[in-house]
Amino acid sequence: MRVAVIQIGNSRGIRIPKAVLEECHIDDTVDLKIDGEKIIISPGKERPRKTWATQFQEMAKQNDDSLVLPDDLDLEAEDWEW
Repeated sequence: MRVAVIQIGNSRGIRIPKAVLEECHIDDTVDLKIDGEKIIISPGKERPRKTWATQFQEMAKQNDDSLVLPDDLDLEAEDWEW
C-alpha cells in the first residue's frame, strides 16, 4: 500500500487507514522502531490494568485479598500521616 507523506505542523506524517489500524489492533499509542531504512510501527504496550480483574479473582480464590489498611481507619487522627 502506498500512502502520501504529508505536512503536520513542523513535522511530516502519514495517514493510516482505519481498516489497517483495526487489523493491527492499534488504538491510541504505537511503538516506533527503526530497522535500517525501515520504520516499524506496532501496537503500543498493553494497558497495565488490563488483567487486574482476573488477578483480583485469583487472589480471592486464594484468600489473599485482605485489606491493607483497616476499614475503620480514622483519617482525621492527629498521628495519621499520608
